[in-house]
Amino acid sequence: MKNFIGIDIPEYIEGYGKVIPFQGAYENPVIKKKNGVRESAVGPNENKVLESIDEALDKANIKDGMTVSFHHHLRNGDYVLNMVMERIAARGIKDITVAASSIFPVHAPLVEYIKEGIVTQIVASYISGPVAKAISEGLLNKPAIMQTHGGRGRAIESGDIHIDVAFVAAPAADNYGNINGLYGKSACGALGYAIADCQYADKVIAITDNIVPYPNCPIEISQIYVDYIVPVESIGDPEGIVSGTTKITKDPVGLKIAKMAAGVMKASGLIKNGMSFQTGAGGISLAVAQELKDIMIKEDIKGSFASGGITGYIVDMFREGLFEYLFDVQCFDLKAVESYSQTHKHQRMSASMYGNPHNKGAVVNNLDIVILGATEIDTNFNVNVTTGSDGAIMGGSGGHSDTAAGAKLTIIVSNLMKARLPLIKDKITTVNTPGETIDVLVTERGIAVNPRRQDLIEKLKATNLPVMSIEELKSISEKLTGKPKDIETEDNIVAVVEYRDGTVIDVIRKTK
Repeated sequence: MKNFIGIDIPEYIEGYGKVIPFQGAYENPVIKKKNGVRESAVGPNENKVLESIDEALDKANIKDGMTVSFHHHLRNGDYVLNMVMERIAARGIKDITVAASSIFPVHAPLVEYIKEGIVTQIVASYISGPVAKAISEGLLNKPAIMQTHGGRGRAIESGDIHIDVAFVAAPAADNYGNINGLYGKSACGALGYAIADCQYADKVIAITDNIVPYPNCPIEISQIYVDYIVPVESIGDPEGIVSGTTKITKDPVGLKIAKMAAGVMKASGLIKNGMSFQTGAGGISLAVAQELKDIMIKEDIKGSFASGGITGYIVDMFREGLFEYLFDVQCFDLKAVESYSQTHKHQRMSASMYGNPHNKGAVVNNLDIVILGATEIDTNFNVNVTTGSDGAIMGGSGGHSDTAAGAKLTIIVSNLMKARLPLIKDKITTVNTPGETIDVLVTERGIAVNPRRQDLIEKLKATNLPVMSIEELKSISEKLTGKPKDIETEDNIVAVVEYRDGTVIDVIRKTK
């Protein structure tokens, strides 16, 4: 069957189940009641602190076929997933589903567990490194499930993903399980991606390298959700957790793109008092933020909030009074961690509050402008940030699809050519964000506006910006690079790409 954007999707996928095809960004075909929470009781004299991960696995009654979850606030510095999976593997347990908010190169040991049948499915919003390569090569027993950040929160809350045991990397925890990410050698800031796991898992085990006196305040994750606490020597490498390397690009091409994107934002009329904004941590995206900052200062504009994974650069804008509040699902650098610890106006949000389309109002719905990137984009403005030019998995939507759907103005910023390949294609390798949610593409060679946004087209006519059709931009790039050959794929599906509402927007097949 074909879904809303014309992609052939099987009605049933082995290892995934019955498919609900993507039906449009705002259709929300299946809204479920939130899943019940399994409660347990802890008496006054019971001790939650255990001696080891093995003792925790005994208490959780870990067994074949279970789903275990992890979060990625420690990013490429995370030790917890590998520590836990090593002890699970040592027990000879098989058929484990790993529901991690994201997978990084540091999680390479999972590849051997996949080969041995210990791990048979992975559910994540982003996958990179050796695990992504292994999945792309068809080594995983069941198709991986790629979700958005908001979609993951929705799936956990609705019971689409049932977590048997959630493992929480806790930078600071007391002996009763109150957790925050603010203190200790592994401090990483906001823990927004772990919230749903803790609220809905059957068992929650906090792994910490920093036991602090009770009560551990402020409390991000409450003791009422945490069953056990396991002290370990280290939960992560600070070098991989917060690098502090998010910097504005110095590349003249990137700066040109940023300046044109700022021109689009200004022409839209959305740069005004009370505006809201989100951008990523890439060099061009931060250059757009710099351009916005200059406009706001010059015109004395005060915004309401900035959101997302917060960077130090956005913190600077906040501290200069350009935004009143910050909504943060994860801190990207040390300055963001510091800001989050110092003021209640820098507010943590859960992944569900951030982008779940099936709750009573996600933060993304209140975004005015979002700046996003793209690996590929087609002439219908559908975007790929999940697979590379070779068809292999190299990332994932994260909050891309969530913010694109919610914002009043969604701008893609990108070089027109990447590694001598054109950005724009007739048919992209994988669709994760539908074109109906993308408003503008800004490249160094010109700007294309989605024909759905005739209002923007009219506003941009009054500027000197180089506006053209996306087909014209595609033609320019192909004259420079040639037209690339289509990627040949096999029949077997290695990953299922879910839209934020749980429908299937695309599948990823093994490449030949």
